[in-house]
Amino acid sequence: MDNQIISMIIQGVGETLLMVIASTVLGYILGLPLGIILTVSDKDGLKPNKTLYKILDVIINILRSVPFLVLLIILIPVTKMIVGKSYGTIATIVPLTVSAFPFIARMVEQSLKEVDPGVIEAAQSMGATNRQIVFNVMMVEAKVSLITGTTIVFASILAYSAMAGALGGGGLGDIATRYGYYRREEQIMWVSVIILVVMVQIFQSLGMLLAKKMDNKKK
Repeated sequence: MDNQIISMIIQGVGETLLMVIASTVLGYILGLPLGIILTVSDKDGLKPNKTLYKILDVIINILRSVPFLVLLIILIPVTKMIVGKSYGTIATIVPLTVSAFPFIARMVEQSLKEVDPGVIEAAQSMGATNRQIVFNVMMVEAKVSLITGTTIVFASILAYSAMAGALGGGGLGDIATRYGYYRREEQIMWVSVIILVVMVQIFQSLGMLLAKKMDNKKK
């Protein structure tokens, strides 16, 4: 491969990382509080609210059930309104975020619900407020599960970013499609695919290592 292609691939890696990191951060900004609200408002939660839980539960289930490519198309007007255009790396962050935050919310809910009820009861007996229980007890106890879940979120968003790239979203998905599919330059396509796989493996390994260290500290 010549220098121009190498430069293009490096740019593609940068665009992919930008899409994935930005949408993951934004996804957590939206999904983390939703996951906490779902946990607290559940029938067995700290402050049960059947109506609130049901509304959020339905919304999250609907968003999670929509295929990403369909969501990408549906959100074109919203993306244009926010970014000013419906294609490119920055524009792709919008549908990636919308796809990510319901998954994150559900993952956070499940992680928090796995916390030993005895630990929560102990905190309540000592006079801890609901806020203190959520952030000082449940979030701390569930941190290993939350870290493990983050690795899954990252891998999923990375896969979605490749699909978005095939439709003009930029990044390695765009390069693999343009050169591998349309121009039949399979070498470039395989390099792009291998880099995507390596990125997932590196992040998953780092996530699992961090989760293992956190788990050992708890013991």
